Parts: sequence; structure tokens; C-alpha cells
Amino acid sequence: CSSEKAKAAALNFLPILKWLPSYPVKQYLFSDVVSGLSTGVVQLPQGLAYAMLAAVPPVYGLYSSFYPVMLYTFFGTSRHISIGTFAVISLMIGGVAVREAPDSMFYVPSANGSNSSFILNETARDSKRVQVACALTTLEGLIQLAFGFFRFGFVAIYLTEPLIRGFTTAASVHVCVSQLKYLLGVRTRRFSGPMSVIYSIVAVVSDIASTNVVTLIFGLVCLIFLYAIKTLNERFKKKLPIPIPGEIIVVIVSTGVSYGLSLSSDYNVDVVGKIPTGLLPPTIPEFVTPKLVTDSFAIAIVGFSMSVSLSKIFALKHSYSVDGNQELIALGLCNFISSFFQTFAVTCSMSRSLVQESTGGKTQIAGLLSSIVVLLVVVAIGFVFESLPQTALAAIIIVNLVGMFKQFRDICALWIISKIELAIWLVAFIASVLLGLDYGLLVAIVFALMTVIYRTQSPKTAILGHIPGTGLHFDIKYEEVVEYKGIKIFHFSSPIYFANSDLYVKTLKEK
Repeated sequence: CSSEKAKAAALNFLPILKWLPSYPVKQYLFSDVVSGLSTGVVQLPQGLAYAMLAAVPPVYGLYSSFYPVMLYTFFGTSRHISIGTFAVISLMIGGVAVREAPDSMFYVPSANGSNSSFILNETARDSKRVQVACALTTLEGLIQLAFGFFRFGFVAIYLTEPLIRGFTTAASVHVCVSQLKYLLGVRTRRFSGPMSVIYSIVAVVSDIASTNVVTLIFGLVCLIFLYAIKTLNERFKKKLPIPIPGEIIVVIVSTGVSYGLSLSSDYNVDVVGKIPTGLLPPTIPEFVTPKLVTDSFAIAIVGFSMSVSLSKIFALKHSYSVDGNQELIALGLCNFISSFFQTFAVTCSMSRSLVQESTGGKTQIAGLLSSIVVLLVVVAIGFVFESLPQTALAAIIIVNLVGMFKQFRDICALWIISKIELAIWLVAFIASVLLGLDYGLLVAIVFALMTVIYRTQSPKTAILGHIPGTGLHFDIKYEEVVEYKGIKIFHFSSPIYFANSDLYVKTLKEK
């Protein structure tokens, strides 16, 4: 124990103390301001949209886009990722919230006194789902903190890239299917658990005759506009100083059109509804059921793996390093502390992180400014978006999944590179689509570990020789390769341990 070690521990725990004192204001500030404002403009509509996935009122998406983002500025080691709401995590939380607080629990007798007439008490249902989401976020934060303090950052290496990409592609299918009812304007129940994708599709198709045409047209127009803007941003990203903010344009225009034409009252278009102004006081989350512990483990692992993988990509690109254990601590603190202020779980978002990096963001000052943009909306003008149609938010969510659906291209690439990696991708995808994201992730991890055992049981073996005049060694099956006189070189491409020792001896004798 010494003052030097105490100082080092403090700097590791609060990375902002390392870089803020030497922050080059003239070089970085303007870029960070532009990046922060651009990211905040994207953060706002995504916060509203992803709250729908989490099965909580939209304002809680705004809370989740403020508190955790601000906290990450102090504790995170990545300079470029954008912390906040994310489709996959929001959907996983929504699945748990719907399971623990289904609509069927909240039907009450109607005011007319008829015994056969019941109405849904949406206020009580939403309150319960917020309670579940906050408790889940608290547990997730504690798990991530424990992993970070016990230096479990290395576990990310077991979440192989094909597993994560197959899992997130499956999650995109879940997200897309969950938004069909909002896009069509049909009122079906929300499903969770195994086969929920099938049940959701059947429910929407069964009720498709009640499609609200105005909702559908409005949603399709938003969808086409957003996709066109996304395509333009990708094609001209080197020429555009900042990306065209298609999402905020859709939010503003949709809200104005909805309010001006009274779409909610005259055409029965579902809108966001009441958005209270101001922040909520901190409260202690109430733990609903022990089953949430299992769910929180799955969410904690997915959230951490997404954050670390993306932060490492940016660190490699910009020549700096990130600390996996500190990232776990940072993410755990963001979720744990924020849950007391009525937020749901967050991680980094690929689309927002790309905006933050491509618009010139240098440090997490950009992230701090983006959270302030959301704060201004929550405190001052949140009520403006009460007329925003839900179909516009569904369009925002679906278009943001385009990048993830492109991961289907992995199948062709992995077929050439490695059949085992392809099998991991396919198992992660199929299991997650059919069994749900929590059980699907568990099946994918178990299968990935089984492939490790399989690879040690089926290693490549060869007798090696050298190419004369070089230091290169290859299998003697090639004509140019000759063996050293009096020496046999046996190559066995696996560690030797009890499970494959007999195989080693047998193969050695055969060779």
C-alpha cells in the first residue's frame, strides 16, 4: 500500500482523470461539440423508439439516454462508443417485462358495472413493467460490476464473433417481427419466450384484416424516407461534414403532421401519448422475482460483449487501448446507478457509435454533450412529441436493423473459411430465433464450447519436412518437401491432455 498505488487505482477507476487535464481544447473541442450534437440528435428518436421494445412508456427511453451516457464519460475507457439504448438489449428486457407483467393481469371491470365487460388498466400495467425493467437493470449492473472487480473481462474471448453475429442477427428478426403490429396498426398481444416469433407472426397475419390503412401508409413513407437517407449517408459519408439526421427529421415532421391532421382522434393512429416533463426522483428498485437473476445474466453478457467488441474496433482504428475489465465496471456502474432513476439496461449502439466517430468525435466529451441534448428535451420540450405516431418509431427501429441483416452475408464467407465457425453462427441464429434470446444465447455458448472440445479431439496431424535452402516446414505430402536425415518431426495441432492422449499415441505410431 502506497500513495502511488492509490493514485494509480484512482486513475484506473476514473479514466477521465487521465485524459481531461491534458485535453487539447483548441484541437478537440469543436469536433467534440459537432459530434455530440449529431449523436444527441440520433439518441433522441432511438430512445423513444427502443422504449417500445422494452415495453415501457417512451419517456423511460429518454431517461435511459441521459443518465448512463453521462456516467460513462467518467468511467469508460473508449473514446468513441455511444452508450445508451440498444435494440437487442431493449427487446430482451421487453420480453422479461411482458412475461412478468402480461396484459392478462391487468384487466379490470369496466365503469358501466357489467360483469362481462373488462378493460385493460394500462397505467397499472406500465407501472409494473417499469418496476420489472428497473429491477432487471439493477441486477445486470451488479453482475457486470462483480465481473469487472474480479477481472472476468477475459470471458469475452469465449463469445466468438460468429456467435455474437448469429445471435444479433436473430435478435434483429425478433425486433423486426415485434414492430409489424405497429407498422400495420393492428392490436395484438406481445409474446415472449420460446417460439414467440412464430406466435407473433401468426397473430399479426390472423388480424391483418383490421390493418389501419393510414397507419400503414404513414409508416411506409417513413420507412422509405429513412432508408433513402441512410443510403445517401453511406454513399456520401466522405463528402458530408455530418450525416443527414433522417431520424430526427422523421420525428419532427411526423409529430407535426399527426398533430395538424389529428391522426389519433380522426383516424385511430396510435401515438406515443403523454410524456411527462422533468426528471423523476431516485427510488430503490423493487425486486419482483428470483427468476430475474437468470435473465439479468444473459442481458449482462450480451451488453458487455457488444460494448467491448465495438470499443476494441475503434481503439484499433485510432491507435489506443481499452481495458476490458474497466469497461465491465463502467457499464455496470452506468446500469446500476441509473436504475435508481427509472432507466432500463443500456449498452453501446453500433449506429450511434459510427455517427459519433464519423462526425469527428475525439473523446467522451461528445457523449456528454449528446446526453445534455436529451436532457433538454426531457426537462423542457418532451410534451411536444406526444402526437408522434408509433408507426414512425417502428420505421426508425426497422431501418436501424439494416446493418444487422447484412450479417446474413457471413454464411457464404464462413462456408469458405471454416465450417465449424459457420455451424456456430447457424446454431446461434436458429436457437435464438426459435427458443428466444435468453435460451438461444445459452444454447449457442454451450455449442461453441463443444466445438472447442471437438477441435481438440480431431486435430490435424502431419510429418513435417523442410524445403531445402529455406527455413520453411510443410507436410511431406508435397513433392518439394524433404525430411531431415535421421529425424522425424511429428506435428499435432492440439494441446495434449487426458481426452486426446490415446489419439496422440495412435496417430504417432501410424505416421
